[in-house]
Amino acid sequence: MPVSRRGLLAGGFAAAAAAALGRRALADRSRKAPAHGSSKFRFGQLQLGSGSSWNPRPGALRRLGWELEKRTSIEVELEAAVVTLASETLHETPFLYLAGEREIELPGPTSIEALRRFLTFGGFLLIDSAEGATDGAFAASVRKLMAAVFPAPAKNLEVVPKDHVIFKSFYLLDQPLGRLAIAPALEAVERDGRIVAAYVANDLGGAWARDDFGNYDFPCEPGGERQRELSFRMGVNVVMYALCLDYKADQVHVPFIMKRRKWKPDE
Repeated sequence: MPVSRRGLLAGGFAAAAAAALGRRALADRSRKAPAHGSSKFRFGQLQLGSGSSWNPRPGALRRLGWELEKRTSIEVELEAAVVTLASETLHETPFLYLAGEREIELPGPTSIEALRRFLTFGGFLLIDSAEGATDGAFAASVRKLMAAVFPAPAKNLEVVPKDHVIFKSFYLLDQPLGRLAIAPALEAVERDGRIVAAYVANDLGGAWARDDFGNYDFPCEPGGERQRELSFRMGVNVVMYALCLDYKADQVHVPFIMKRRKWKPDE
């Protein structure tokens, strides 16, 4: 049985890494509190480099967390944990979010190895571009990062087909819309049949971010508020994929999950 994402959240990434050697399920731990004392799902926001470029959309994860808790049965710690690849608590946030709008410096060998181990033993990384281009400096540095983490002959970022589980893990979708709609496809790195790192060039965080007065920070172009809703749905899908990878591809669709987990998503 594959390693359960719910088990990772409950038992901690270190325990999952040991269990992965035998591919033992951790689902029975899904209701127990992890090492940091909370059973709630929490995003880890990965900080690479210095300055503010690692957090171009402050508040985006908080809003996505709020929507995730509203739409599903997952309890969410709304404040993301800021982590680095050298953080001793890296394993406590199996879902990492890396955002940027400019070139990021390639981490050193120790950090590269830490990220490789994180992803190999069950961690998940969502990379979100806020630079508004498909071939900008951030995109180029992301490709260098993934090539360093999984060097040849391992596969690098590739287009994810529209019938992949990630597009139907909760909502039925066919593209990763965000603040923009400049990239029609989701790209990802797969290892052993699962996506370990997903890359979106459409600025998901730009669609999610709201200020303290409840106003969204940016308009969504060209699709307006409908596009924003679809960006939230994509965010929910990515989280659900990371947590529910134990489901077979032919089982993971909206009616099955609503019946099995009693989730009631808003239409």
